[in-house]
Order: sequence, then structure tokens, then C-alpha cells
Amino acid sequence: MRILFVHNYYQVAGGEDQILQAEADLLELHGHQVYRYTVHNDGIKTTSPLVLAGKTVWNQKTYRSLRSLIREQEIQVVHCHNTFPLISPSAYYAAQAEQVPVVQTCHNYRLLCPNALFLREGRVCEACLTQFVPWSGVKHACYRGSRAASGAVAAMLTLHRSLGTWTNKVDAYIALTDFARQKLVQGGLPADKIIVKPNFVHPDPGIGSGQGRYALYAGRLSQEKGIATLLEAWRHLGHKIPLKIVGDGPLSPLVSEAAQQIPGIMWLGHQPLEQVYRLLQAAAFLVFPSEWYEGQPRILLEAFATGTPVVASNLGSMSSLITPHQTGLHFQPGDIKDLVVQVEWLLNNSDRLSQMRQIARKEFQTTYTAAANYDQLINIYAKVRDNRLSTKTGLVVGSTP
Repeated sequence: MRILFVHNYYQVAGGEDQILQAEADLLELHGHQVYRYTVHNDGIKTTSPLVLAGKTVWNQKTYRSLRSLIREQEIQVVHCHNTFPLISPSAYYAAQAEQVPVVQTCHNYRLLCPNALFLREGRVCEACLTQFVPWSGVKHACYRGSRAASGAVAAMLTLHRSLGTWTNKVDAYIALTDFARQKLVQGGLPADKIIVKPNFVHPDPGIGSGQGRYALYAGRLSQEKGIATLLEAWRHLGHKIPLKIVGDGPLSPLVSEAAQQIPGIMWLGHQPLEQVYRLLQAAAFLVFPSEWYEGQPRILLEAFATGTPVVASNLGSMSSLITPHQTGLHFQPGDIKDLVVQVEWLLNNSDRLSQMRQIARKEFQTTYTAAANYDQLINIYAKVRDNRLSTKTGLVVGSTP
């Protein structure tokens, strides 16, 4: 199959870039031809705000270039990962003009929220979820702290809602979790087009022993990640089990200070992936205290791959990713006391913790391997191609003319 990946890279590399590369590698490994149409947000530096706003709504150059590329390479499926802000929804129209189906992966909540995160001032915010015109995002300058920039995003969302772009120009949406799918449906995207397909971990790091006798946090050190909750909880837990913290970010000074003042906390800073895997394999459990919805945190899948149970906030994607007393435990977001209670339960139930390791590993093998992901992705491509063929011919696929 000849597949075109469409992606707008952000100025700071992130998980979306890694997922695109991983899926491309997986498809090529199975003999498919993967073409790429990409732009980089570094181009924003030399673009005037007015021109940028226009391109965010509609980029005519993208439209022409994609139509030409689709024809020349005889593309069979266009898979968009991120079209914001420089590619624009014109990519969908280019594919439709060439009668090629479009798949859009929703890595975040961009189609429903101007800042894509449902997050404002460090807290969950759904003010724009059901607003046809997301004026709240403009009012609060949710995108880049700018009302003008937020207005450009709001204009893009509103215009393409009016045109029916999200309903009629995309053949299938990929949501990473059941929770994300529910939000997309609440936001008005067609339920029958939204398919849940998680990300995957490859290569497999392998199950660990869990005998390191410490808890682990690995991720960005920022307010919405629940770092303050984590540190305060360990004032009560540090004498019972050490906590190793991997990562950096705006709250690095706070974590550094806590490591010096609170017994049991060790800050390891940024670590390469191989070391993170080793730490996961030996950890008794992972703590994930995030206070926003998240997309699909890769660290949770990596924890399952190493057989490491997760103690996580009962919020957003974490609610659907973790099964209590099977692959981990939930606590109420921001509730220090509840986090302490859940950790103490694990420490007092070592036999059950050991069973959770096996269940977490099985969850990975069933759901988050490259093999499982490939089958799901190819089935999605086949479905949108069959549906497009039936539209062209006026037949239901599988029926007799």
C-alpha cells in the first residue's frame, strides 16, 4: 500500500513526532511504501502574524502540493498526524479532490480546544468543548498567551465547523483512548468515524524484576503533571519507600529542593530511554499524578511493557488506561491523602502487587505491541479504502450488484 503521512512538526520535538516515525517504520517493515509531506514550525519565525493566521485557516500552497504529490505517487491513503498551524485543513480537501481517503490521528484535543489540552492555569477546562465558536479560548488567550493567536485558532475551528470539514472531509479519526473518543464525540465529531487505536512500544524492553524497592516518577516536571501533589505525598511516604524522580522542566528547582529536604526523594534529572527502562524494570511501581486529561502517556505503556503497575490520577486517559487492582491503582487527582492511602495499600499487599506485574505485562502483550498495532492500523486503512470505493460505485462493500 502507498501511504502518505502528513505532519506539521512543532518547534520543540514531542511525542507526536516519535509516534509518526514509529508508525512509518512499522509500515515499511511490512513492505508498504510510506511517503511524507512535512513542514516545521521554525517557519513561523519568518511569517507575519496576519499571514500565519491565514495559513492556519487555509494554506493554498499545501493544497496544490498535496494534490500533485498524491497524483504523482498514486497515494492510496492519506494519514494526517498534525496539520496545525502551517499545513491547515486544506490537506483534507486536497485528498478528497484526488478521491483518496483521509485518516486523522487525534494526538490531542486541537479540534475542540484552542490550546489542544483542555487545560487553563494548571487546571482542567472544558469551556470550549460545546461552543460552536470557542470564544472562551480567545477571551482567556489560551493559545500562546495571546488573544490574537487564540483568535486565529478559533477562526480556523469555527470556519471548518461551518463548512462541515471535520464531518465530511475526514474518513476516519484515530483516538488513542476510550476517554479521548468520548470527548471527541462530545465535541461534535461523528461517532461512527472515531476508532480507538492506542500507540505502541517497540522494541519491547522486557519485563523486569520489580525488586528495586523504590517508586518511580518519570516525566516532565511541571504544574499540570501533579508534581506538588507527588512531593507532598512523599513527606508521608519517604520513610516507607524511596521515590526516584526522572525528568526536568519548570519545576526542577522545586524538585531539587525537595530532594534535599524530604527523606527518600532522589532526583535523577533527565535520563536516556535505556536508563528509564532499567529504572522501570526494577521499580516496585510507577506513580503518575497528572492533573490534566493527557493524550496517551507513553510512560504508562512502557510501564506495562516492563510489568510495572501504575498508581495514577483517576482522570482523563488514566481512567481508561489503568484497571484498578489489575494493572495499578487510581487516586483522586490532587488528593495527597488518597495518594498516600493507595501507595500504602500496595506496600501492605506485596502478593497482589506481584500479581499486578504479570497482569500489566499481559496488558502490554495484548494491546500495546507493534504486531497488535500494525493489525489495527492496516484494518483502519482497509476500512476507509473500502468505504471510499463503495461511495464511488454506489455499492455497499461486499454486496452483489
